Amino acid sequence: MRPLDGIKVVALEHAIAAPFCTRQLADLGARVIKIERPGAGDFARAYDARVNGMSSHFVWTNRSKESLTLDLKQTAAQSVLHDLLADADVLVQNLAPGAADRLGLSYDALSARYPRIIVCGISGYGPDGPYRDKKAYDLLIQSESGFLSVTGSPEASAKAGCSIADIAAGMYAYTNILSALIQRGKTGKGSRIDISMLECMVEWMGFPLYYAVDGQMPPPRAGAAHATIFPYGPFETGDGKTVMLGLQNEREWKTFCEKVLEQPLLAEDARFASNPKRLENRDALRAIIRDVFMQLSAPQLVGRLDAVGIANANLNDMHAVWQHAQLAARGRWAEVATPSGSIRAPIPPGMPSAGPDFTPRMDPIPALGEHTDVILAELGRSPAQIEALHAAQAV
Repeated sequence: MRPLDGIKVVALEHAIAAPFCTRQLADLGARVIKIERPGAGDFARAYDARVNGMSSHFVWTNRSKESLTLDLKQTAAQSVLHDLLADADVLVQNLAPGAADRLGLSYDALSARYPRIIVCGISGYGPDGPYRDKKAYDLLIQSESGFLSVTGSPEASAKAGCSIADIAAGMYAYTNILSALIQRGKTGKGSRIDISMLECMVEWMGFPLYYAVDGQMPPPRAGAAHATIFPYGPFETGDGKTVMLGLQNEREWKTFCEKVLEQPLLAEDARFASNPKRLENRDALRAIIRDVFMQLSAPQLVGRLDAVGIANANLNDMHAVWQHAQLAARGRWAEVATPSGSIRAPIPPGMPSAGPDFTPRMDPIPALGEHTDVILAELGRSPAQIEALHAAQAV
């Protein structure tokens, strides 16, 4: 048994935020039926062709789902959708603003027919307010939420290298759906969930928001270094490599001076007596640290840091992550089938287990419309009716 075995999710989804949410529901055992446009499907299928001819984005967010094609502008397709919703537990959608309402898929409309259904809508700015109808892509939300203002170098802002706003929205949708399922178990009633990408990112911006409260200066852009703690960030070593390290308290600072830099008197230097002082004099301190680190190779420096418990990390690229020794040692990779052959995928973090024989769900990534006829037959459509739906391009 997986936690969500027996839960049925209908997903009107595209791009990243909603698919990331529903893939995680599928990881936990939910049956996720993904509704796609006939002929084209989720436009994320065409973002690139890096994974055996498939899109890296689509492969990441769509395993363990069933693909059903429906043209929801046609009455016959809408009838199929409502047959699916009749015993669905959750509807997830991230259609354009107002599109779900126009299709009669608002929570108010659906809850009257299906009182136990949970309806989760994901949008850029929420279902009301002056920004309701603005288009919202990941980078735009990174900008609106202030994320770009604190990320990058002093000279220029930089976006996150992954779809952080979409991921935030997908995670909040996922956790809110789990909470709604628990609540329904107590009340017997479904609920409405509205997820705003802007609100999710603003929540994640809590530290810089409070750092700049009451008109105070916000954290400066500091590249890969921490904006408000020093030393905490990348440092080059004598062999041309980079080591990330981080100090969190004064005890670690003293140890760092004595055991890593081998300059115990530095811990008593008034210029560096506290984190605010080290920030104020970071250029001078960086020069001192660099003089020591340039005499060491990366393995030598990591050895010193590890020996005294100072946090550090390698500056890995994607190729190094595929080969990461810790992930390999913990068996954190699985094989996933796709229409273009098997691929490796990271096993989902956590995954509650009731026993040693538990295995996470890592089912195939669906081809466009792969499950259409099977699902239609489940819903009672005859072969002739299914053929007619195809002929009308309703599916």
